[in-house]
Amino acid sequence: MPTAWAPPGAPEAPPCANQSCAPSELVLLGFAHVPALRPLLATLFLAMFLLTLLGNALIVLLTALDPALRAPMYLFLRHLALVEMCFSLDIVPRLLLTLLRPGRGVSPAGCALQLLLVLSCVTSECFLLTTMAWDRYVAICRPLRYGAIVSPRLCHLLAATCWLAGVPVSLVFTVWLFRFPFCGPRGIRHFFCDIAPLLSLVCADTRVFEAHVLAATVLVIMVPFCLIAASYTKILATVLRMPSARGRHKALSTCASHFVVVLLFYGTTGVIHLQPKASYSPESKQVVSLSYTLVTPMLNPLIYSLRNKEVRAALGRVCCHGQESGPHE
Repeated sequence: MPTAWAPPGAPEAPPCANQSCAPSELVLLGFAHVPALRPLLATLFLAMFLLTLLGNALIVLLTALDPALRAPMYLFLRHLALVEMCFSLDIVPRLLLTLLRPGRGVSPAGCALQLLLVLSCVTSECFLLTTMAWDRYVAICRPLRYGAIVSPRLCHLLAATCWLAGVPVSLVFTVWLFRFPFCGPRGIRHFFCDIAPLLSLVCADTRVFEAHVLAATVLVIMVPFCLIAASYTKILATVLRMPSARGRHKALSTCASHFVVVLLFYGTTGVIHLQPKASYSPESKQVVSLSYTLVTPMLNPLIYSLRNKEVRAALGRVCCHGQESGPHE
């Protein structure tokens, strides 16, 4: 198996004895191929990170506190914003540290924890987006039964299921991967601990593991995507049968934000996780990975706030309330 690339001067792991050793530290080599751009990238990523936290925290507060945003779709939106915040907090601080202090090691336990959280967050987001599509399907295609089907108890149960569903899968694959023997250079050609770059450090037969990863990826990414596509197919068929142009526009506008978010998320995760093994270089994968680790979490609050009249109205009420209460304090 080919060994992982490491920059000049990168520390080597000790030789493996009987294929059973593991490095005491791993080194994330994110953007090592562009050292001159590291300070600029760190500044840009920090700004994106702060915008992500601010935007998603605002969505969480608005949907939790504003009485007009108590519909099930906003409950799921709040959980989606929480997942995005967790995802960003797991990825970006380590990325910034890698850019500002290149060569700094991360323990195998720390790397395993980051991988566990990444897999859990991606799985939760897939299921949450599917649940949101189902909610829109019931609202548009079964409007008279919406209140009976989409009950508050069911919504909270679905949200909890989305959070917990990824834990067993991510735990199994994380523990399985880190039970393999690691050897050779300990540099990971990525800006976070992910399965593919970690596999390049393994000195063992990983074909069974990779087959299971592919099956789980199809199950977690493609099955939800097919369910979302089926929901939108039925939604579109229902909308086209509506006699009123205003009704059609209103129905489609309630789905527009979610549809854009689905395209952004699945467009990037699909490219990364379902592509042939040799399609992209590690550097290209890093650039594409930025789309769903930094760009999408930052854009989601903007998409929902700019395209959703109720969210904009709630934001306006909060701003107006703050201006009115300011002089009295």
